[in-house]
Amino acid sequence: MEMKWLLLVTLLALGTLAAQEHDVGDDDGDDVIDIEDDLDDGVEEVEDSNPESSTPPPAPKVTYKAPVPTGEVYFVESFDKGTLDGWILSKAKKDDTDDEIAKYDGKWEVQDMKDSKLPGDKGLVLVTRAKHHAISSKLSKPFVFDTKPLIIQYEVNFQNGIECGGAYVKLLSKTPELNLDQFHDKTPYTIMFGPDKCGEDYKLHFIFRHKNPKTGKYEEKHAKRPDADLKTYFTDKKTHLYTLVLNPDNSFEILVDQMVVNSGNLLNDMTPPVNPPREIEDPNDQKPEDWDERPKIPDPDAVKPDDWDEDAPAKIADENAVKPEGWLDDEPEYVADPDAEKPEDWDEDMDGEWEAPQIANPKCESAPGCGTWQRPMIDNPNYKGKWKPPMIDNVNYQGIWKPRKIPNPDFFEDLEPFKMTPFSAVGLELWSMTSDIFFDNFIICTERAVADDWANDGWGLKKAADGAAEPGVVGQMMAAAEERPWLWVVYILIVAFPVFLVVLFCCSGKKQPNAAEYKKTDAPQPDVMSDEREEEKEKADKEEEEEANEEKLEEKQKNDADIGSASQEEEEEEEEDRKHASEEEETVNRSPRNRKPRKD
Repeated sequence: MEMKWLLLVTLLALGTLAAQEHDVGDDDGDDVIDIEDDLDDGVEEVEDSNPESSTPPPAPKVTYKAPVPTGEVYFVESFDKGTLDGWILSKAKKDDTDDEIAKYDGKWEVQDMKDSKLPGDKGLVLVTRAKHHAISSKLSKPFVFDTKPLIIQYEVNFQNGIECGGAYVKLLSKTPELNLDQFHDKTPYTIMFGPDKCGEDYKLHFIFRHKNPKTGKYEEKHAKRPDADLKTYFTDKKTHLYTLVLNPDNSFEILVDQMVVNSGNLLNDMTPPVNPPREIEDPNDQKPEDWDERPKIPDPDAVKPDDWDEDAPAKIADENAVKPEGWLDDEPEYVADPDAEKPEDWDEDMDGEWEAPQIANPKCESAPGCGTWQRPMIDNPNYKGKWKPPMIDNVNYQGIWKPRKIPNPDFFEDLEPFKMTPFSAVGLELWSMTSDIFFDNFIICTERAVADDWANDGWGLKKAADGAAEPGVVGQMMAAAEERPWLWVVYILIVAFPVFLVVLFCCSGKKQPNAAEYKKTDAPQPDVMSDEREEEKEKADKEEEEEANEEKLEEKQKNDADIGSASQEEEEEEEEDRKHASEEEETVNRSPRNRKPRKD
């Protein structure tokens, strides 16, 4: 019982602490977010103009530094100049579309990101929704596919999420007819690349237009779908970096946030394939009339048995069934509700004669059943169904017919699909049902290091700032619990469970029954002595040892005393002997015989 109370108090204490942490987390929601100093000199702290004031210091001021390309580029755009200089808005109209929405009148603006942690960093924003948008810009020089790779990279942020719409770019083919003022969906392009979403279909396009060397016609080739889950990139409202790397050996890589999400080869991983098959089915070949494709046929020699009854029913009445006792044959299963009343607005001319609604007959509740009793139906053991002859192998089976193969008159072999049509402009031609799509930091180059440096100075700075602004693990847990309060119970249980285990193992020792309980219950007494008896025995042994030590000490002292008295007696006897000897010597000296004659 004490352990239960202890556990209850522990859980209550943990719940109180969690609630206090939750309140503290709310109070700290307006705290200043410190950006690390290693953001390429992009952070400058603002000094407090009134240090004596008790108000909290202002948030750090972040000065954005526009990225600068570190090598040769064909196109760069960071929009940090704040204008659309160099970009051309399309004035075209889309064919085969209602006039109300055919015009490319969607609005583009250069703006700061809504929730930017880097003031001063601007980007191109698709402002309006449910409209056609088209904008483009020329490259510094046309890109020609020769011996160098192609790298295209840019950033996208779906600030409001995305319902249905794209954020892909088109590399517009260099043609004499190219007019950016009339850029529309039919304008020839060399490559289309970027994210696209409608419904629950999340895509990351890589499409290139391949020219048939025999016919001169162009055909779109689509890269295989990535295996990675792309949903987060569309829904987390963060800035993501999209990169396409196309190599002269026909290999390609697609990266999101500098991580590869798709890769392959232009010859093997595009649909439809770049090169057509060498042979095709003859379109003029037809299946012979006597061609038999049936692997099995009914046995023509089979005969229906004489006792086969095709008319026998599948179910029959159970003749062994007996009507239960108490069955109410004269009572219907349902009766008119006696409490029902005809509505006041009931019109018999229009609604017909009113009848009370039917309810279950109350008299049938206590009876096994009401109404006319019928025997239950059971499976008919003699039922066989429609007779069919058994199937046997078809001796005339010739297999599934296929047209014969003939050489493909349109066959060609292009082993260098990388050498695509040169392009001279980059464009965004989009329809979106969501507004405020943010684009930034476009770059087209041939060196991976140049693209990586550009990414680190642009997207990398945003990532570091966003990471510094994100709450810690505890803050994230608190934020999640605010949206889903049931998480508080999970948090408390996670903390309380190990505490419970500690309490369980530390405070739940096995209690040994005393001798009186054994006598009352006649339970067999264990051979191993209880802890109390062991302690008593140890105490008794210790007392016996002390008594033995005391006896030894007393005996030793007594022996020492006896030895002392004996030595004293011996000394006294020796003294008496010395005295007696002295007296005898003196007596002898006094005797006349022992005297020496005196000389005259």
